[in-house]
Amino acid sequence: MNRNLRCLLSLLFSTLLFIPLSGAWGESLWESQFSWQADRQGVVLKDGGGTVRLASPEEGLWAIALGFEQKAPTDWRFARPESVERLPNGSVVLSGTLALDGGKILLRDIYTEENGLLRGVRRFEYQGDKPLEHVTLSVRFVYHAADPQTFLPGILYNGNPSGEKMTKGRVPAYHNRPGEFAFFEDHRFPIPAASFEDPAEHNAAALYTLPSPARRGSVADQWWSLGLQTTGEGTHELDIFSGYVGFNDLKSVVKGIQRGPMDYPEATLRLVPGEVIEKTFWLDLWPVEERGTGLEKVVRRGIELFEPYSSDGFPSFDSILLSKFRFAVTRWIEGDTYAGFNMYPAFMDPKIVFGWCGQADSCGFSFLPLADRLSRLSGIPTAAIYDYAQRSLDHLSTAPVDQNGFPVIYDPAGDRWETDSRDPVSMGQGMYNFAKAVAAGRKIPEIDTSKWEDFLKKSVTFAANRVLADDWSPVSTAEGFFIAPLILAYQLFDASAENDQQRAEADRFRAAAIKAADYYAARHKSMDEPYWGGTLDASCEDKEGAWAAFQGFLTMYEVTGQQKYLDDALHAGAVCLSYLVVWDIPLPPGRLSDHAFKSRGWTVVSVQNQHLDVYGVLFAPEIKRLGELTGIDSFKEISQVMFRSCGQLIDEFGSQGEQIQQTNFAQAGDMSDVLKLRGGYNESWTVFWITAHFLNAAARFAEYDAMDGTNP
Repeated sequence: MNRNLRCLLSLLFSTLLFIPLSGAWGESLWESQFSWQADRQGVVLKDGGGTVRLASPEEGLWAIALGFEQKAPTDWRFARPESVERLPNGSVVLSGTLALDGGKILLRDIYTEENGLLRGVRRFEYQGDKPLEHVTLSVRFVYHAADPQTFLPGILYNGNPSGEKMTKGRVPAYHNRPGEFAFFEDHRFPIPAASFEDPAEHNAAALYTLPSPARRGSVADQWWSLGLQTTGEGTHELDIFSGYVGFNDLKSVVKGIQRGPMDYPEATLRLVPGEVIEKTFWLDLWPVEERGTGLEKVVRRGIELFEPYSSDGFPSFDSILLSKFRFAVTRWIEGDTYAGFNMYPAFMDPKIVFGWCGQADSCGFSFLPLADRLSRLSGIPTAAIYDYAQRSLDHLSTAPVDQNGFPVIYDPAGDRWETDSRDPVSMGQGMYNFAKAVAAGRKIPEIDTSKWEDFLKKSVTFAANRVLADDWSPVSTAEGFFIAPLILAYQLFDASAENDQQRAEADRFRAAAIKAADYYAARHKSMDEPYWGGTLDASCEDKEGAWAAFQGFLTMYEVTGQQKYLDDALHAGAVCLSYLVVWDIPLPPGRLSDHAFKSRGWTVVSVQNQHLDVYGVLFAPEIKRLGELTGIDSFKEISQVMFRSCGQLIDEFGSQGEQIQQTNFAQAGDMSDVLKLRGGYNESWTVFWITAHFLNAAARFAEYDAMDGTNP
């Protein structure tokens, strides 16, 4: 059934007060999975068994605070509907009044079942003799669950247990304690949603908001806020406020810097007579079969609700590719004993670094499938491009491998590998690019992969020995980066095996990949411990940790064909996409607005580092592939936006910075005034990954496109 027909049937059925339950969300997002009722008692959403799971507060549908003391709204006033009107299209209109000394606030909600969601538009109209000061408007809905999982995209993942443990208060945390709260500015949310999942009762609920600045706010650049709170044992709320923020038991604070919160001024409204303010939101309630998977729907729904699919005005794929290739060549360094891509700008001491920020191994792979295209765009001969790949990986192949892996940093000045520079993130990413380079290089007569294959075999042997050890107990998801190179090495060396011993070696790589993939799926998919630890500058829940698992699971599926790995990839991919900005965040005057920057397609870094970066480019091809394998068209569409949008801010030299300050957060510059952080842009940290990831992603797009005949 197509979407238009679903919408037509929905319009016909929604003339009933109760909206009928329909199929699972995996079959269609466009059919509601709840019934709802709106009357003088308020609004309720019921599950398929008729149990109320989400409802307006018992005190009243509308809640308005008329004071602000001790950094929080006070003097809450509630109002109930006084009239109910049902419109021919199935909408329900609830109206009421909040009487005040010297005036009143006229209140009206309109509820409409829309594409499987309950859309609400709340209207506040002030009629009075004089302005009202220190007002907080709200949208509040109560969720009943004993110990639910919490989800604020890009901000809070089931309470951020690892971030709280490892960073000592530097990240938001949540424990479902009465009195606990977590509210953040609209512009902090990549997907403007707040959600609870109740594993015990197998259901989840979400509140989505249409983000907007707050009219007549007391703070410059004040926005509405979104979040959740626990008001009693088993009683929680999904809430929207007209500016109030806070977390970790601290009222009126924002996550302003890497080290933690910053005080934020009183964020209230001044209502003048005749003022009309409206807020649009959506409610959802759905069954969840497998613990921890409720967020999959929130992410997919968020993408399809905001439809961030347009690439109009963004740089073209080829222009980005050419800019990044030209810049990569400027980072080439060589001497009598080395050759490769420098992690740092010329004014810093040179380093050739595997993985993470260095990505010196990335071009060795990506230049191979892209060589002809890069040659056509740049005019540099294909043979010269192959030479960059050959010499860079030949040098990296000299890294010594032992039972602890291999050093990831080469110091050209000292002509030495820094033997204490070993971390699983960098080693895993390096091994992956070597595996991809071997696979690509074997098809090119001009390329000699012998040194690469020798290094790859030694390095994945280390990884296999580590994973297969009885006492293997990784700290975080970081070693998830071993999964993909292990299973790819199995595929490569099993295919080229000439005897039983070589086949047995390859089988060990496969066994280790299976063990690691199954281990991380069991450890993280429930979200009791969300994916974390995939970056080296923040020990917390992050998209890089989710990417380690996503890449591993998807590669396992591609090689083994086992459905469970595709299911696991869908979950880890959804977590990756939960950091994806699905809307264009309006920006105050500053470097970003100077360039008319559009935020859709960029990604939040982690729950600790709340700026945007281009990292999502790296997994954009896998998002496309996931969409192809699951039939989720929105994933295929957004993958192109992720690549092209991140081509913004590339300068004439092919360079761009790392830190995009879309919210009240910064890591560089003057960070003394929380109100001057948003809209800034730090372009001083131009390490090589910002270039290499585009080239790497372009190469994998090319590989996937070869499967379906498309060309980005």
